[in-house]
Amino acid sequence: MSRSKLNIISVVGARPNFMKIAPFVRELSRFPDIFTHTLVHTGQHYDVAMSDSFFKELSIPAPDVSLEIGSGTHAEQVGKTMIAFEKVIQARKPDWVIVVGDVNATCACSITTKKEHIRLAHIESGLRSFDLDMPEEINRMVTDRLSDLLFTTDAMADANLLKEGVPADRIKRVGNIMIDSLEAQRAPAAALNLPTLCTAFALPGAHHPAPPLKDNRFCVITLHRPSNVDDLNVLAPLVSFLTDEVAPVIPLIWPVHPRTRKKLESSGLWELLQKAPGIILTQPLGYHEMLRLSMGAKVMLTDSGGLQEECCIWGTPCLTLRWNTERPITLREHGGVSVLVGNDIERIRAEFREAAALPRAPHQPPLWDGHTAERIVACFKELK
Repeated sequence: MSRSKLNIISVVGARPNFMKIAPFVRELSRFPDIFTHTLVHTGQHYDVAMSDSFFKELSIPAPDVSLEIGSGTHAEQVGKTMIAFEKVIQARKPDWVIVVGDVNATCACSITTKKEHIRLAHIESGLRSFDLDMPEEINRMVTDRLSDLLFTTDAMADANLLKEGVPADRIKRVGNIMIDSLEAQRAPAAALNLPTLCTAFALPGAHHPAPPLKDNRFCVITLHRPSNVDDLNVLAPLVSFLTDEVAPVIPLIWPVHPRTRKKLESSGLWELLQKAPGIILTQPLGYHEMLRLSMGAKVMLTDSGGLQEECCIWGTPCLTLRWNTERPITLREHGGVSVLVGNDIERIRAEFREAAALPRAPHQPPLWDGHTAERIVACFKELK
């Protein structure tokens, strides 16, 4: 490799990372005379078919290195990733390692990078839920503490970092790189036909016909966090609310996460959902398909951080099924469309009724304009 170029390794580990790295990879490729780039996929999300689908949809080139870490406990994933990534750094000898988001791969590769005395940059720095029960919060804090450059989405993220003692000159507010992907993929997502989408991804076994689907006349739910899924005393009332109060009024599309499905099946709730009129159960969706649902839904119910951000741009009312969020800029009190409802059924019921009556109100925070990757790469060009 030519040492006249800035040698960069960027890391992805799980599907949420793919949408964040895609614009950065595309922008780097515009300057082959300035940058040498290696894309490393740790394989934390080990569903090869789903990973390949996301890479294709987002026009990301195949990874240069695949670590194939796979499943395991948090400690197993972090440990295996550190061992494998150390070999990559020693072989490639980068000037910079770029990590994104807050998954285990982000934390593991950050630690390894700094132990190898390599400069580290974090895209999506400064987000804080202030909830140490969330493994993602620990990943965020560790990564930010080690990073030499911290690329933030908004002023609140800047403030979090400054309170933690990060020098101001290492903080670069560049906007939300997720929105770069959203804007780049808006047209192909909008072109998808809703009934065709649901038919293509529908899970077998439903005992009722799917209701007709039109924009602003259906709701969507996604659930995957342990706080909502692992405790049957939480999950069962949520399912009852959906089957008894939501689906009879408006069609509900539920892309079912694998770990959620496993809990539903083991608890006997899966058969109930299959038989419930108005509920469309689907496989996990590709990026375009999920964008299509978030842009057209009347109300989104989710514990996903990325969907909170998408709903903010679309103006889709969003009930965040958590008691905190690392993305407060998406909340109504800050101009967004989301409200924290946790998993309290009374609160969910009240807020759902209010959300269903709200008009669509798109909100675009400053620098959430589709050009974040350009600003990030411009920073590295200055370092060259």
